Amino acid sequence: MTPYLQQLQPYPFEKLAALKQGITPPAGKAHIALSIGEPAHPTPHLIQEALLTHLHGLSNYPTTKGLPELRQTIAGWLTRRFGLKEGLLNPETQILPVSGTREALFSFAQCLIDKTQNPVVVMPNPFYQIYEGAALLAGAEPYFLNTVEANAYLPDFDAVPEQVWRRCQLLYICTPGNPSGAVIARESLIKLLELAEKYDFVIASDECYSELYDDENSPPPGLLEAAYAVGNTEFKRCVVFHSLSKRSNAPGLRSGFVAGDAAILQDYFKYRTYHGAALPLPTQHASIAAWQDEKHVIENRRLYREKFAAVIQILNDVSTLHKPPAGFYLWLKTPIDDTRFAQQLFAQENVTVLPGSYLSRDFGGFNPGRNHVRIALVAPLEECVEAALRLKNFLNTL
Repeated sequence: MTPYLQQLQPYPFEKLAALKQGITPPAGKAHIALSIGEPAHPTPHLIQEALLTHLHGLSNYPTTKGLPELRQTIAGWLTRRFGLKEGLLNPETQILPVSGTREALFSFAQCLIDKTQNPVVVMPNPFYQIYEGAALLAGAEPYFLNTVEANAYLPDFDAVPEQVWRRCQLLYICTPGNPSGAVIARESLIKLLELAEKYDFVIASDECYSELYDDENSPPPGLLEAAYAVGNTEFKRCVVFHSLSKRSNAPGLRSGFVAGDAAILQDYFKYRTYHGAALPLPTQHASIAAWQDEKHVIENRRLYREKFAAVIQILNDVSTLHKPPAGFYLWLKTPIDDTRFAQQLFAQENVTVLPGSYLSRDFGGFNPGRNHVRIALVAPLEECVEAALRLKNFLNTL
């Protein structure tokens, strides 16, 4: 077995299961799970219909590159969403469908990293665990950027030592962020592009929460948008990752895409022909239907706004909560240790949340996720309201 496996830590939900083991919550209170970022809104009918209509496609092997119609649809969506020049994105060379962003974020590092060059992969902290696992299994050293309240839970890129940038081969960013919902400004993305050019690294921008935002008139900027704004029309050193899981409430579809630098994607395509993660044809047709429709996405945002408003109103007088600009998480500060908080909340109220320290690593002398819990507002409104009432009751006992 590869020795790199020994460097992997247990996944956060394994730790959470162990934390709850042996605890019997009140029998009179139904369990409410707010720990996993799994959308629970109904998958749009148009996606289901497209999937069923094209089930005959299961008799054919799908190609790694996917249907031209799918890539053209994605190119059109990116152009509209991020204000790109019509025809700028080449669906043949700059877009690849993938089996969800999780698979792609992991495999991308395996393709990109040259472990003979003492590589570093820079990533936010807290972070989506795939970034760290991908870096370690590619033979790279993770370097963490602590995201703290004093910096609006955004990475401080200026604090990275030059020797780290010199060794950096890959920078993972997540905007809007998981777990905070913080959005990296376009100006900051432009600075990252300058750093990537100066120090010769690639930016992998995880934008899977980009379509869940609070202000309908102010969608979060993306990396391709920033590159286009400064004349980087070939999107050099830029690769963005998008998914239908959050945007379209279709986590089981396992459908997303990567887009950006054609030279990088040419090599990544070669890698993927061996990797063997092509999307089944019915999935591709369902994806076409999803990327072509915005009505269900607008409704999705409305439902999340409704839940944020209800939950924050209940908790406002017992905690300091700020509505995030995007995403579907509340990043709640806890008055006691986050693991004790999550454990006791489950024991007393039968509500499950995720300790923030499980999403981050000790770095620079502290763990930036400590004394926070991540609350995923994915359950129906009534359950979120009930969970907030139980959470308020629990906070009042501390």
